[in-house]
Amino acid sequence: MKQPYTTALFKKSIIVMAVASALSPALSVAQQSDIEVITVKGRAAQFYFVEQATMATKTPTDYMDLPQSVQVLSKQLIQDQAARQTTDLYRSISGVTQFSYSGVTARGFRQDQVRYDGVQGDPFSGFSIPQLFNVERVEVLKGPTGMLYGAGQPGGLLNYVTKKPKFEQSAQVALFTGNDELLGGHVETTGTLSENTLAYRVAGFHQDKNSYRNNAEETNTLLSAGLTWYANDKTELIFQYDHIDQSLVGHRLRGVPVDDNGHFLTDISYNANEKSDFQDLKADVYQLTANFDLANNLTNTTVIRGFSNERTQQYHENLGLIGDLSEAKKEQYLPVLDMLGFATQDTAMMRQFRDQERSSDEWSVTTDFVYETTFAGVEHMFLFGADYAKADQDFENKVSDLTRTLNPKNYTNPQDMFNRENHVPTLDIVNPVYGADTSKYMRINAALQKTQSQRQGVYVQDQIRLSEQWIAIAGLRYDSFEDKQGTKKVSDNKLSPRVGAIYQPNENMSLFVNRSEGFSPQSLSQQPESGEIFGPESSAQHEFGIKNIWLDGSLTTTFSTYHIVKDDVAVSNPNYVEGSGLPEQLQIGEVTSKGIEIDVIGDITEHLTGTINYAYNDATITGGNPVDIANTVGDEFANAPDHTLGMWARYALPNLNSSISLGFDYVDERVSLSGQTVKSYVTWDASWQTQIENFEIQLNLKNIFDKEYATSGFNKRNGHFPGEPRSIVLQVSYTL
Repeated sequence: MKQPYTTALFKKSIIVMAVASALSPALSVAQQSDIEVITVKGRAAQFYFVEQATMATKTPTDYMDLPQSVQVLSKQLIQDQAARQTTDLYRSISGVTQFSYSGVTARGFRQDQVRYDGVQGDPFSGFSIPQLFNVERVEVLKGPTGMLYGAGQPGGLLNYVTKKPKFEQSAQVALFTGNDELLGGHVETTGTLSENTLAYRVAGFHQDKNSYRNNAEETNTLLSAGLTWYANDKTELIFQYDHIDQSLVGHRLRGVPVDDNGHFLTDISYNANEKSDFQDLKADVYQLTANFDLANNLTNTTVIRGFSNERTQQYHENLGLIGDLSEAKKEQYLPVLDMLGFATQDTAMMRQFRDQERSSDEWSVTTDFVYETTFAGVEHMFLFGADYAKADQDFENKVSDLTRTLNPKNYTNPQDMFNRENHVPTLDIVNPVYGADTSKYMRINAALQKTQSQRQGVYVQDQIRLSEQWIAIAGLRYDSFEDKQGTKKVSDNKLSPRVGAIYQPNENMSLFVNRSEGFSPQSLSQQPESGEIFGPESSAQHEFGIKNIWLDGSLTTTFSTYHIVKDDVAVSNPNYVEGSGLPEQLQIGEVTSKGIEIDVIGDITEHLTGTINYAYNDATITGGNPVDIANTVGDEFANAPDHTLGMWARYALPNLNSSISLGFDYVDERVSLSGQTVKSYVTWDASWQTQIENFEIQLNLKNIFDKEYATSGFNKRNGHFPGEPRSIVLQVSYTL
């Protein structure tokens, strides 16, 4: 049985690195030799460019043969940028910027769905940010992905390819430290238990870190174990288990209030949370991947993934500044606040306390059959697949704020309503004084929400090599889905086609065009109280692009332009009047997003490797009632910049066994959900690495010029999410 591509690539990479290391002292002598040229090509592929990606087709397809925009962030790029969580990577993805937590804006649309090894099952879903310790590389498929992956937003989809056991013996221990009392380490070992039959991987990661935000701290622990078993020459089984324990003190972190021009109203250290607030996540993840050679040119990959997680959090939510209250609200609240002895100046923030528990049990199974054949002189690669996913989620919410705790019906003894400790105090954002005893708050219980979701899909695809110059692809998927919550139930189905073509006038150029579709079921909360249920939102993209290979394969460029239309968005009925019999909501919204993306990756010179990406996007409301389409402000989409530009360059210093790197991230001006300006910014990062025998030392400096900026905007009461000030990380690793 053929070894998986990741294993083969790893072997090739090790050989290339060994050759490069052996030849580095003699490079000046061998500059004109063929060996030197081969070394450069290998170095380009090993560092930042990945030649194959399965995400766009679910088949092993060369990058130049993919009729859609795809980006792959390699293991080396992740390492060079000292990226420890997904938010560290957005600078390297054209058309993607941060929205909130791990959610992104992709090609103008808010997107928070991800895949692991191409299948559903995100244990960090919600308000936690995925960690990258167990991630080998990140694949990004641009545009609607309905044909392969079912429900999702039309901007694209991120896929985290996890680390697997390898048959080559290796082990690494690393320790790292930095500002804000950052301290952590990881250990990882992989190798053979039984030659050519059984391989293992065991790894652990731990990190403690304070924050520049008041009261905030974090602790992350990840434990991982894996086993690869070649049961016979036609069967490979990969078992994986991950345990995640994330403890965040002073969370859930919201933003910092700003004025309408995007200037912070106080220091970015502001946090509405008390020291006793927290957000804890515990999860256990199980995955089985089975690869089968069933017959000549027929293979099957089946992935079963499941996880259970528990997320508990107690935190304070900003409700708005006293100075922003209407006169009527001031007349209502100021006397009460004065009576309770709470701050009432204009810079005092009213707060709500939330005590929440979430639990989720999810599992999915995905099976893909790939058959390669030739008939009538035409090469075909057929994909036949199906997937099924089920999720059971519980949500319990207890809330405390003045609108609830000032209601005498909530007290056995009405006099307790005047007890100061029962209420959430205001907090001066300029000079915050913490210390509230949250255990004394009067909590109002909301009903327990139990949600069950099911998704199933079947799909077929054909990749056709028509000639040396022409490739075509066509696929179709059928989905059915059902969501239930109490007496509410929504079910529907959807067809998602995709077609594409590639013209290759020579081996170094590919011109591609595609039309892809996607859909996203309307949430239960968006459904009307009576009448027909709203069908899923639908989207369609037309994309054209050009891929080129330059400098004997050392440099790859991709240019793409796209036009996306999203239909059937639910909006408020502008003619609705209570008692009129008219529906409160209509499904008439339409959104159009169009833009261009440019990506450059590879070796610029013998020692200079880098990536650069640029994106222009224009996302606007083209139908329906603009004010009532989610994540928009009038005609403008929230957190959707017109222009973004990112760069990362690595320069090797072979005589010193070292390298230096430099990069920047530019994001254009945007608006928040409340229409407040989110100012444009540029941040610069740098890295230095050196190798001393088996030791590697890496120093990363982030936000070199200590730029104060907002990564994204939220709403007026919560403000903008501030970017991290200048930080430094030093890591020392030892490889056996």
